[in-house]
Amino acid sequence: MRKRKYFLDLNDLQYKQVRLSLEKKLLRLVLWFAGTIAIAVFYSTLFHNFFGSPKEALLSQQVGNLKLQYSLANRNMDNSLKSINSLRMSDEIRYRPILEMESLPESYRNPGFGGVDRFVDLDGYYNSVMMKNERTKIEEMKNMLSVQGESFTTIKERTSEWKYEMDHLPAISPVDPKFPLGDGFKYREVHPVLGIGRMHYGQDIEVPYGTRVYATGDGKVVEAGFNSGGFGNYVIIDHGFGLQSIYGHLSKIEVPKDLNVKRGDLIGLSGSTGSSTGPHLHYQINKYGQPTSAINFFNNDITQEEFNEMIQAFQSKSKLR
Repeated sequence: MRKRKYFLDLNDLQYKQVRLSLEKKLLRLVLWFAGTIAIAVFYSTLFHNFFGSPKEALLSQQVGNLKLQYSLANRNMDNSLKSINSLRMSDEIRYRPILEMESLPESYRNPGFGGVDRFVDLDGYYNSVMMKNERTKIEEMKNMLSVQGESFTTIKERTSEWKYEMDHLPAISPVDPKFPLGDGFKYREVHPVLGIGRMHYGQDIEVPYGTRVYATGDGKVVEAGFNSGGFGNYVIIDHGFGLQSIYGHLSKIEVPKDLNVKRGDLIGLSGSTGSSTGPHLHYQINKYGQPTSAINFFNNDITQEEFNEMIQAFQSKSKLR
């Protein structure tokens, strides 16, 4: 129970209960209410300083999660940039040199974009700088990928052209490499048949009669018959790109004029027709109508087994086309 207070009334010598006036009661009530509010504010401020509000704690957690996600995204973008640069290096030091293509200028690979206010929509945030940096990196990656995609498209187109050129290049020996080479591209003081000095424009290969002779590159047979100028039975294949291969002194021709042939196709058998003192093959390369040294177009340093396997592979591929 609430304690009651009494006082001694000296007038009638009796104890009487102390009763507060309405003003004092109101004053006490106001003071109590103010004290309660002050204590509440004190503890609320103390709790807020030490622990923060639940809403702030939630927001702080969300900010932390966003920072973590930005950090992970930034790491992924750095890895993506490394991959793009790896593709770029393959482009510049592998594909383009092999395909004889010029390097792309740096100004084209890394074009500028926008202005200083390109990402003005990100201003005013607590992490504006970080967000702008990430957006800038994304735009740079988009530009690099766009340029690299166009570059690879060009390389793909050039690869098809290059493959066509390589298929048509007279790049193998016309006969088994086990046979020794004779006179090459040089001036001969004494022609073996005519007995006078004359330029020898081809590469002689000392093969026995009836040796198989193969097309050294894809092309079209433009001449196939007898040549009274010294080649005897001969075949000329036009490979395009200004190159023609000539096969002379054949005993037998296996291809007609206007036939399209593939590298490794049998075109004839060696012999000694025309101006010849014995069976051999005269192999000649003309570039834009001018004879050039044929030995520069093929590698004779392979084994007989390797050559035979190569011819079989070419012929098998030719049948599949």
